[in-house]
Amino acid sequence: MDVFVAGGCSYNAMVYLDEFPRETETHSARNFQETVGSTGAGKTLNLGRLGMDVTFHATIGQDRYGEIIEETFAAEPATFLHDVDPNGTERHVNLMNADGERISIFVVESTPDLDIDYDRLDDLVETSDAFVVNPVDYTRPLLATAERADTPVWCDVHDYDGEDPHFEAFVEAADYLFLSEEGIDDARGFMREQVDAGTELVVCTRGADGSTALTSDGTWVELPAEPFEMVDTNGAGDAYVSGFLYGHAQGEDVETCLRLGTLAGGLAVESWELAHPDLSADRLAIEYERHYGDAE
Repeated sequence: MDVFVAGGCSYNAMVYLDEFPRETETHSARNFQETVGSTGAGKTLNLGRLGMDVTFHATIGQDRYGEIIEETFAAEPATFLHDVDPNGTERHVNLMNADGERISIFVVESTPDLDIDYDRLDDLVETSDAFVVNPVDYTRPLLATAERADTPVWCDVHDYDGEDPHFEAFVEAADYLFLSEEGIDDARGFMREQVDAGTELVVCTRGADGSTALTSDGTWVELPAEPFEMVDTNGAGDAYVSGFLYGHAQGEDVETCLRLGTLAGGLAVESWELAHPDLSADRLAIEYERHYGDAE
């Protein structure tokens, strides 16, 4: 399966604390790293390591952070394409506490209206088996391309609250929609609304409570979480979507895809990276047997 991922790449400073600061005094971090980040990068790293044929497009600056991003993907089993953002590479400072909660501070934001070479992006959307679109402004025109080409749209709206107008076009365009329960009051009601409106599948991740899917025929599928040692929660959601998409590409049923997403997300949590350094199709199969072998 050819997968095209569009949007969502940054270079981040990760600051790990026991707890978030409550006072304006000096605090010591328990760990720190700088790394490639954001949702498109996370999905691409996971999909590539799982053996998917993946192309990723993002915007980066003509700066040393953009060079690091290019070097990172040159060493990965993925094709990386980019357009230049004159504002520089998007950068975040992420504060992480011991519970895996995050405060993200955008210190360099991407330019809203960019000069993008849409012709080559349209070609990629049209020729891909799956279009993984991330809800950033420059990817909006590609939604119409996917509709014309009848390319299945996969979209992760993260902690969408069900009302933010920024996400509306992406939610409406998605054939396969993913979200977190964290941001929405009535996740099941929202999921029903989307399936009634024609969405093929909606998946809601629920943290320690597992995940839930609703299919186009109205079937609910529930899956509990699996135990993993938490090192860093960054990238877990993107790894989950990638594991699910990997299973879908293999022709697996929804429950199996939920399991594969759970395992890929769990492996990401056990590493400092957006994708576990040892992630592969073989490693995922081993984890599947270890966690679910008795249930088969």
